[in-house]
Amino acid sequence: MKTVTVALIGGGYGAFLHANGYAKVHGVPVKIKTLVDLDLEKATVFAEKYGIEHVTSSFEEVLNDEEIDIIDIVTPPMAHVDMTIKALKAGKHVICEKPLTGYFGEEGDEKPIGHKVPRSKMFQKVIEQMDEVKNIVEASDKLFMYAENYVYCPSIMKAAEIIRSKKSKLVFMKGEESLRGSSSPVAGMWDKTGGGSLIRMGCHPLSGILWLKQVEAQARNEKISVVSVNADMGHIGKCLSEHDKRHLTSKPIDVEDFSNVTLTFSDHTKAIVIASDNVLGGVKNYVEIYANDGTILCNITPADNLKAYFLDQEGLDDVYFSEMLPEKTGWNNLFICDEILRGYVYELQDFVECVAYGRKPLSDIDLAYETTKIIYAAYQSAGEGRTIYL
Repeated sequence: MKTVTVALIGGGYGAFLHANGYAKVHGVPVKIKTLVDLDLEKATVFAEKYGIEHVTSSFEEVLNDEEIDIIDIVTPPMAHVDMTIKALKAGKHVICEKPLTGYFGEEGDEKPIGHKVPRSKMFQKVIEQMDEVKNIVEASDKLFMYAENYVYCPSIMKAAEIIRSKKSKLVFMKGEESLRGSSSPVAGMWDKTGGGSLIRMGCHPLSGILWLKQVEAQARNEKISVVSVNADMGHIGKCLSEHDKRHLTSKPIDVEDFSNVTLTFSDHTKAIVIASDNVLGGVKNYVEIYANDGTILCNITPADNLKAYFLDQEGLDDVYFSEMLPEKTGWNNLFICDEILRGYVYELQDFVECVAYGRKPLSDIDLAYETTKIIYAAYQSAGEGRTIYL
């Protein structure tokens, strides 16, 4: 079987997650041939660790490399659309990290854009941009694969199996991703991230919920869509002194650090998505499903299959306990097989198989489009203080 060859675009935390995932793909030979990053020194260290053959700062170089099958984009989101379009036009399959895109400002915008630009304008511009991408994807014979790991979490996939079998009606769902803030120095700036806690973290449970709702629709032979979005957001950190914020890493400038979004579906069912930068204790990830005939609670992290208690951290500097948990003393829930439980391995397994066998991925352009559309409808709802009807 032909080896599926990948170019990884970006050498940050997303690249680390994807590289670990590719290392565990089985049944189809796959290799990361090239890493593209502007910081060549950092990229070279990364490449040596993961056995990547070549490092370059040129995106055009990988587009012109005939051996490369997949362009895997794990850059900041403001580069996603341009790179996706160029890769598809160059005849490459595309894996694109979340979110598909966002509003990052344009000439003439008053700054900071998160406070000054109307959310209705943001929504309109993002839809126009996504329509262009979707048209190019649909006209291409190459795959667009949306790297939404929630779809591939074992707990979410098992829930989907149950829903298909029982043909359950999902009357209410709730999902959350919360932590103590981002490690990125630009996470608080709308023109760099396209928003705050909702687009950075809430996009994950949102996508998981949207995907499960489509699993239900297919199982019951129904058509279900989101018909309205109502959101409440804020900057909670403003009430805290510098001393009060000593355990939090969130530093919002013109973005939210808390969001609560309510979705209403065309079948009159509901869902809630929560995202906060003010939660200590490690990353909190889950999707709860309340159906007409049962309840399914998909806990993703923290898991409780390994607990540890230590009085000091001696010798533990290089031992990974969990994401966003700075202290290793006292009782801790350790992340075990993190890349599997959070879906990264099954995600990349699906994508590589799709390229090798010519099938469609579970997570595609439709999910990427719908997730981003609802995020910006939520921003408009919070900004204007009203429900947005889609």
